[in-house]
Amino acid sequence: MIGRLHKAVALISGVVIALAVAAVPASAQTYTLLDVGNVAVPRAECGPGSLPETGLQGDVPAEDRNNLRSTQGYRCNMSLLGGLQDRGGGILSVTYDHCSYTSTFFPGNLLGPSPGVQVLYVSDPSRPVMTTSLNEPAMLAGTWESLKVNKKRALLAATAVPVSTGTGYFSIYDISDCAHPRLLNRGAGTDLTMPLWFLSHEGGFSPDGNTYWTSGTSPGFVSAIDVTDPANPRIIWQGLHGLSGHGFGISPDGNRMYLSNMAGMTILDISAVQRRDPYPAVPQIATYFWTDGHFNQHSIPVTYDRRPYLFTLDEAGSGGVKVFDISDEANAQVVQKIKLEINLDDNMDQNVRSASGGSVFAYDPHYCAVDRPANPTALACSWISSGIRVFDVRNVNDIREIAYYNPPAQTHKNLLLTNSAHALSSIIGVPLFDFVPLARSMFEGKVDPSIAIGPRIGQIAFGDLSSDWCLSPPEFHGNQIWTSCMDNGFMALQLDNGVYQAPADQDSTIGS
Repeated sequence: MIGRLHKAVALISGVVIALAVAAVPASAQTYTLLDVGNVAVPRAECGPGSLPETGLQGDVPAEDRNNLRSTQGYRCNMSLLGGLQDRGGGILSVTYDHCSYTSTFFPGNLLGPSPGVQVLYVSDPSRPVMTTSLNEPAMLAGTWESLKVNKKRALLAATAVPVSTGTGYFSIYDISDCAHPRLLNRGAGTDLTMPLWFLSHEGGFSPDGNTYWTSGTSPGFVSAIDVTDPANPRIIWQGLHGLSGHGFGISPDGNRMYLSNMAGMTILDISAVQRRDPYPAVPQIATYFWTDGHFNQHSIPVTYDRRPYLFTLDEAGSGGVKVFDISDEANAQVVQKIKLEINLDDNMDQNVRSASGGSVFAYDPHYCAVDRPANPTALACSWISSGIRVFDVRNVNDIREIAYYNPPAQTHKNLLLTNSAHALSSIIGVPLFDFVPLARSMFEGKVDPSIAIGPRIGQIAFGDLSSDWCLSPPEFHGNQIWTSCMDNGFMALQLDNGVYQAPADQDSTIGS
């Protein structure tokens, strides 16, 4: 049995890597990283007023789910100031100035009043107020992970992604008055008869705000939309850079894209697009694949003492967050991994025990933000069922957790949360994306069946929302963090005094 499991894990990993490598030009450096991290970051030391986790770091135990303890949530050195749940928080919401923009999940967001991207005015974080909703085609058809802000030019944009991959519709807004966005492109991309031909699942701006990039999941088709004149967006480059693509990060100068793929990352030279060359070429510099985690989500370029690094994270497979030294892009090195105890191979039996009945995702990061791109002091991550986690990253070699907030589970409220992808996904109860690390852990003899086969193991369908799913970037606003989770919607969170001191040059950054 163990031998067959080992072969299955090897086969799956090999197929994923082989398919991706097949799309990489021979001129690009290609690396396969086999190391699996099995050390968790030190736990946060919880101060007064906390309601700490009852099990492993990051876990929502099966017993807490069944006896409704998880409906109280868990908090450590961070508390809720205020929020707006409505019908759920979509997939990826973003913030700007005193506002937050709640993403849409298609078709659920149409099943209620004020469909479209909700604009929240958060001048008083304890009482956010919805001012309007954006109902252009791109906003109504599901924004998935394309809803992004460029602070430099005060722009908000998104593409239409009804089911995993979308095409055709793109809207861009002036948000200098953040509570009342003004649509800028009233022609191509917003007129149903004038689609723009691209594939999208993810999207994001170059740092200067002149280019909006889209990437599709299958195939890995990447497009550059020139928004120098936002009233007339036009596609200036497209290319296929793998059989599958995902999110990305872009370097501060706009010359590099760190493109996520199925189980790794590709570094692209996008300088020709950034310069607006007439016939731009986008060569691949290097491609990195790994067995520790899959569905790489996005990357955040940062510098420590002017040396370039990258935070990159996997939304499945218990890979956590990897820290790359990218001073030599063609030979980048993993220098650190950020994992919670629930992500370790040693604890996969507990992971599966508690995640059963909670749907396809379990305990993995999805989007992170640093409090500034140069010498960051803190990293905040949405960690799906583990809530919002905050880490001290002043020393890249000594990263530790300082706070977390895992919001109250909305158990059995599936039918009320029509804008929550978690509510719909809970038709499936099995944590499917834990299969590879579970199989690996079984092969290594680390799985105790008496732990793995828990009281929820039979819940293979109709999950009960016994933990929330947090996927949006947790963005720094002074000593507050603004974000949304799928079931709880928008939340303004306060970090306790003494846990975090916002730097004077705070500039919350997600990399795109």
